[in-house]
Amino acid sequence: MKWTEDRSSNVEDRRGMGGGGGLLGGGLITLIIAAVIFFLGGDPSAILSSGMGSAGPQTEQRELSAEEKQVTQFISMLTAENEQTWTKIFQENGMQYRPAKVVMFEGITQSGCGTAQAAMGPFYCPNDETVYMDLSFFKELQDRFGAKVTEFSVAYVLAHEMGHHVQNVLGTLGKTEQLRRSGRYSEADLNRVSVATELQADFYAGLWARYTDNREKFLEPGDIDAAISAAEAVGDDNIMKRSQGYVNQEAFTHGSSAQRKEWFMKGYNSGDIRQGNTFDQLLR
Repeated sequence: MKWTEDRSSNVEDRRGMGGGGGLLGGGLITLIIAAVIFFLGGDPSAILSSGMGSAGPQTEQRELSAEEKQVTQFISMLTAENEQTWTKIFQENGMQYRPAKVVMFEGITQSGCGTAQAAMGPFYCPNDETVYMDLSFFKELQDRFGAKVTEFSVAYVLAHEMGHHVQNVLGTLGKTEQLRRSGRYSEADLNRVSVATELQADFYAGLWARYTDNREKFLEPGDIDAAISAAEAVGDDNIMKRSQGYVNQEAFTHGSSAQRKEWFMKGYNSGDIRQGNTFDQLLR
């Protein structure tokens, strides 16, 4: 994908702030961060030789390398493109958009929804309207789940989490939370609600890609395929097959690989936010 000149002020980089390695040994963190930098086109050698590979939790602050700062710029660019695109989509539909924040961290940090950990993967917290991202997720995405990781894989994941912010602004997340708290629905029903929520976020990610490319012409050959690869990799059926050897559809919470591809592409091909009602089809 092509980089644009846009940058957002709503990105906070907590990497290197100290105390971030409590979940993983320092050596593993070093390799993961180096791998992500490599995937994003940077030079990981500075990280590998920076002394981050010492065993045990990190407790001291450190200066981010030039390559890590480049990753920050990349995330800031993607955040800015999400802000511009969703502001436009909301305006076209007579609504007002408010931007989300993005926090980059390594290992562990605090969020408005409690402790954020690397093992949780990127997530959106509606309490503070913030996306939390530990970039080690993209190493796992490739090694454990078979995705082809590229810059646009990162763009897709961030756009998916921004999709949850869109749901929050529109009131969708509030409604799903009311369903969960009502006590009137079975676990299977609530799983279907979760699937609908996640597939709609995939739809919004595809819609974002379409709108942003119309404005910036930032997509290059292979980018959409990379997004689809990432979406399919985190399908419930793929994760279940790889982790436990069998698939239990009633336990799906995010949708199958085929569903995630379908809804991302529906958002991308339609370019119409009104086509993203995943709840009607899944909650009949």
